[in-house]
Amino acid sequence: MSTQPMNATGRLRWFWAVLFLGALYFVAGIVFAGLARSAVSNQMRAAWRLTAWLISAVGFAAHIRYEHVLLRRSARTTALHVALAVGLGAFALAVSASLHGRATQHPFPSIALAIWPVLTALPAFIVALTVAALLTRGRRNT
Repeated sequence: MSTQPMNATGRLRWFWAVLFLGALYFVAGIVFAGLARSAVSNQMRAAWRLTAWLISAVGFAAHIRYEHVLLRRSARTTALHVALAVGLGAFALAVSASLHGRATQHPFPSIALAIWPVLTALPAFIVALTVAALLTRGRRNT
């Protein structure tokens, strides 16, 4: 490990990861929802939705690995950063849904701007904490 002090960019690597993964969740949600909407069969619609879930799952797992294994964050910090990214992606999707609702004259409940991030970030925190704790336990056993 280096004895050099970490610069500001190094300290903020977790922040950029949160922004990147939040954007990934948002883009996957928007792009694959559009593809699902234009699908001609229910099977293709389901396939596009599954693809969005798979991309999100890969991003989620990669974020846990990045935070916990590469940056060597604690299980709690890893879970917090991963949950922040998930919540950010959900918030962006809620904002998009709200704007779409206004444009199409379909009411969208404003409370969803707060509920969507919470309903996604809490389970993400629990899953990421569990996975990171298991990784920590596995590291200690080897």
